[in-house]
Amino acid sequence: MRIPTKTLIVTAAATALALGATACGGGGGGTDAGGTGGSETGGGATDLSGADLSVGSKEFTEQLVLGQIAIQALQNAGATVEDKTKIQGTTNTRKALTSGQIDMYWEYTGTGWVDILKHETSTAPKDPQKLFDAVAKEDLKKNDITWMAMADANDTYAIATSKKAQESTGVQNLSDYAALVKKDPSQASLCAASEFLNRSDGWPGLEKAYGFTLPDSQVTEVDLGIIYTRVPKGTPCKFGEVFATDGRIPANDMVVVPDDKHFFVSYNVALTVRDSVYQKYSKQLKNIFDPISKKLTTEELTKLNSQVDVQGLPVEQVAKKWLQDNGFIS
Repeated sequence: MRIPTKTLIVTAAATALALGATACGGGGGGTDAGGTGGSETGGGATDLSGADLSVGSKEFTEQLVLGQIAIQALQNAGATVEDKTKIQGTTNTRKALTSGQIDMYWEYTGTGWVDILKHETSTAPKDPQKLFDAVAKEDLKKNDITWMAMADANDTYAIATSKKAQESTGVQNLSDYAALVKKDPSQASLCAASEFLNRSDGWPGLEKAYGFTLPDSQVTEVDLGIIYTRVPKGTPCKFGEVFATDGRIPANDMVVVPDDKHFFVSYNVALTVRDSVYQKYSKQLKNIFDPISKKLTTEELTKLNSQVDVQGLPVEQVAKKWLQDNGFIS
């Protein structure tokens, strides 16, 4: 276990801010941006009049936005939708799905592989589509859950830095970062949360995959929300752990350092649906959510998260405007 040299004091405000940040909670590319207009996703071509459906989500910002996107898109097609979002954690949300308390919610492929299907992180297929296919096949067979509409949005672990530090260090990817650690560890200082520092799919695995060891003196354990204020200042760290779709990355003039060896497991967003519900409404659900998923890129989801976490807009408003702007609802 890595012992940090210093633990920053976490203020109540920082803790509150952090609650809206993490996405997959343990972690979440597939398609190019594109999509169909509202005429295909609502009304005649996709009529869900008379359908009673329930949509769940986990409790953090990204999940709440995605939940509202699903709710409003289904309502636009004529369905009566019960809002059962804001469920605490993956375990409870998943139980709600498998027990029939909810009909669908957005999940992450990496979460499906590791947390739901209980596979080792190291065995996860590196190709996002292959990971999705493997999770979808096994979950349907074992648990009668259908995975559909995988998005390009990938809410995986990532390392970020400030644009200023990127320019001064020349780090363009994690291989460059590994070289910087070996050359000048003080310029590669890291802030990260305890879980990431001790997970095999986090920092220890990253060091092994890229062949470097950052001295303990250059590692600071912090609350996740602190990272977005400390990394831009360059003290006590120039690099930090983030989730790739966190809206505070661009808001704080930070950039994600590309994982050029594809160490981190993919956490692509996908809609999980009870198979009995999917079989009953498969055509309508595909017509609604396949075009939506094609628009849900990492960049788009980051912007949506930022509108809530940084600008303070209500999730319902953010989801509605995004659906309208992309022609999915009127």
